[in-house]
Amino acid sequence: MLIQDVIIKKREGMSLTAEEIHFFVSGYVKGEIPDYQASALLMAIFLKGLGGEELSCLTTEMIDSGIRVDFSGVPGIKVDKHSTGGVGDKISIPLAPLAAACGVKVPMVSGRGLGHTGGTLDKLESIPGFNVGLSIEEFISMVDRTGLSMIGQTRELAPADKLIYALRDATGTVPSIPLISSSIMSKKLAEGIDALVLDVKVGTGAFMTTLERAETLANTLVDIGRRAGKRVTAFLTRMDDPLGEAVGNSSEIIESIEILRGRGPADVRELTLTLAREMLLLGGVAASEAEASAKIDAAIADGSALAKFREMIIEQDGDPEVTEDYGRLPTFAHVLPVGADREGYVQSINSTEIGMAGILIGAGRAVVSDTVDHGVGIRILAKSGDHVAKGQPLVEIQYNNADGVSEAARRIAAAYVIGDAVPERIPLIRKIIR
Repeated sequence: MLIQDVIIKKREGMSLTAEEIHFFVSGYVKGEIPDYQASALLMAIFLKGLGGEELSCLTTEMIDSGIRVDFSGVPGIKVDKHSTGGVGDKISIPLAPLAAACGVKVPMVSGRGLGHTGGTLDKLESIPGFNVGLSIEEFISMVDRTGLSMIGQTRELAPADKLIYALRDATGTVPSIPLISSSIMSKKLAEGIDALVLDVKVGTGAFMTTLERAETLANTLVDIGRRAGKRVTAFLTRMDDPLGEAVGNSSEIIESIEILRGRGPADVRELTLTLAREMLLLGGVAASEAEASAKIDAAIADGSALAKFREMIIEQDGDPEVTEDYGRLPTFAHVLPVGADREGYVQSINSTEIGMAGILIGAGRAVVSDTVDHGVGIRILAKSGDHVAKGQPLVEIQYNNADGVSEAARRIAAAYVIGDAVPERIPLIRKIIR
């Protein structure tokens, strides 16, 4: 078999066989297919797409380039959640212990922030001592003992994905829905889960800015899961405004703890509880949404959800006292408010610009090697639909190093559109695909 033939076949829009896809993935991982030929095939896929069977084969090959986590010795249905990334998106942090407190087994492999979106691992590492680098054996054991664990991707899980993603990043093929889908699902299915809840973001702060593209991605992800014999539900959720009030690392940990106490911003609470209900249903610990809601409410009211979070922190070598004393988390030294340039209603917010402003003050990273300042962030004081007076603070920039702060303030001011009319409100949950 020649890789040139495979490239030409896909370039002409024909379907690749399972054998051809295996030849490509295994050959590239082994170094037998050079970057320039792999890049050509990725561009052909970007332009011509992949059918359902092709995509299923590609995902399977990426999984089989590494190990599959074996949870067969752990009783119960294993359910994970994945978000396509947004600004202020800390949902996984309160969601995992909440679902686990209700009896769901939650093995969660998360990622770091890159570009305008934050990363769950960076937020967890705000907690002094928290270890996201558990081995696969420790990961399995902890899920068995405590019902949950949140770790980073290990080298054993879908290594082909890491290689192919780096090449996509360098060749302009990242926005391909088939390639995005196989990347997401190869990592998730390699975890050995039984079911998956997907949070597919749509809006100015999401990678999918239109409902049409987000729906296409969601349907593709659900179909890959179905072909793999997994139960998958995708929620299309609004990412026009940042989620909650906190955009940062320590500040999002605080907001997550507040959710587990039954408090916190309404949008973060609504999305956390919505996804938790679905996890309970998929996990077989509730037979109806009403039963799931009752269990979730009880876990928050009796403190067991927060206790489960503390248990996870202890198991992963972190300081559990951060749940009682927020002063133990990294913090900021200075605050700069950014005011409205006129009176009116906030029409919209370009959340990508808010995320990029976070990078400028050190809350995120532009490239993988950047260092993150866990204490800094942006506090959102005005959201779409809010009425503001001229000069009223829209956000507070919370910083330690003044470098980049003035540019961050400029980008934040430009991200807010203020007008005279009350804007139409977009619902948080835009669509559900099962």
